[in-house]
Amino acid sequence: MEIKNKRLCDDEFYGIRQEILQHWPTGRDVDLEESIAYHKSLPESKAFSKKLIKAKNEKTTLIQPRAGVALIQDHINLLTYLQDKGEADLLPTTVDSYTRQNRYQDAEVGITESVREQKSMLNGFPAVNHGVNGCRQIIDSLDIPVQMRHGTPDARLLTEIAYAGGFSSYEGGGISYNIPYAKDVPLEKTIYDWQYVDRLTGIYEEAGVSINREPYGPLTGTLVPPSISNAVAIIESLLAAEQGVRNITVGYGQCGNLLQDIAALRVLEELTEEYLHKFGYEDVVVTTVLHQWMGGFPQDEAKAFSVISWGSAVAALAKATKVIVKTPHEAVGVPTKEANAQGLRCTKQVISLLSDQALSTSTLEMEKAIIKGETMCIVDKCLELGTGDIAAGAIRAVKAGVLDIPFAPSKHNAGHMLPARDNEGAVRYLQLGNVPLNKELADFNREKIEFRAKAEKREPSFQMVIDDVYAISKGKLVGRPR
Repeated sequence: MEIKNKRLCDDEFYGIRQEILQHWPTGRDVDLEESIAYHKSLPESKAFSKKLIKAKNEKTTLIQPRAGVALIQDHINLLTYLQDKGEADLLPTTVDSYTRQNRYQDAEVGITESVREQKSMLNGFPAVNHGVNGCRQIIDSLDIPVQMRHGTPDARLLTEIAYAGGFSSYEGGGISYNIPYAKDVPLEKTIYDWQYVDRLTGIYEEAGVSINREPYGPLTGTLVPPSISNAVAIIESLLAAEQGVRNITVGYGQCGNLLQDIAALRVLEELTEEYLHKFGYEDVVVTTVLHQWMGGFPQDEAKAFSVISWGSAVAALAKATKVIVKTPHEAVGVPTKEANAQGLRCTKQVISLLSDQALSTSTLEMEKAIIKGETMCIVDKCLELGTGDIAAGAIRAVKAGVLDIPFAPSKHNAGHMLPARDNEGAVRYLQLGNVPLNKELADFNREKIEFRAKAEKREPSFQMVIDDVYAISKGKLVGRPR
């Protein structure tokens, strides 16, 4: 299969669509024209894109939790609580693991068991099984916009039902929902399948319904070098824009060094807009999202709140358009609705305190230059490998290890690159593998790692990586030897 970054023609799209809607009985309830009319009947206060644009223009940071349970009314009750008591600006619907793997029959069993046990027996909301009507019950019951969040390599039926159900934002992409999530799904297949998702989004856009699309920023977690995650976000933005998407939120997972995280978010927005304009996508609105710390959390709730507050400060000072909020129960298990709301209120308070403050230093500008240079090395090499086509180039780049995501389960990922923190906690390249940094940037990373190693009186090694992975849960950022 030869994949190109070219808009799907109508015959191809609607031919695929006829088959996709047959994958589960609820697909037959999707009526495109009626679904577009339903979106237009909703108040503007429920439109994700409009709320993001307003926040971008006003330079405010919106807060959004993660949440999802098996049964419709329970899910409505949970989201209503987070809306009213958690003061959320935006809401999620996190999908269950069976749906992510297109195992709808298993999800149906989970729904039945949840009814019998009177509690959620799934780790999210099985949107495909509940269908268009079930999704609309959620949208109709709430006052603010709701996003579908999942982790699905083949999300085509889920997208159809989510959009028909009134969801106005949709997370994921052909790279970010494959390499970090799946073991043996070819990248050619997921990029092609996500061209369908983005083309469907484009069709809604052309009909006057702007649906926000959000590439998944954190990838595999907290030790992903900013230039890797930024490169993936830019590539997925270019792929989405070609299919007609006009409202894109690019994301970044907090790594822990304040200046590096702020620099990474600012560069991400600037470079995404720069590459979109370079390829003629002048009318795409780009916003940003910070994902609070995605690694291990302290079990002590008071210490967990400090980690949440740290992420909140990054989002506020970077002027992220929104922030995905964690809870003080991250180290324990599934959070209660009360704990989820506490995380939201904590984040909102920190953002409020920092809303009028700005950060601009020479060190920050230097870090921005480093991240921008590294990101451009990667994206430009992808374009070179694809002879100007970013879809073909991304596929070849992953095979060559040019685009190499650390700790990914995919057998298609090279896995030769290794990250580690420098002496100040910024994430650097310990081993480059085939990531195509120029000599100046490669030397910069090597020197940063060597400086830390000298300070800790040990050689640069994989042990640094292990120590860094567990550091935050032990109350530190850098994993120092005992």
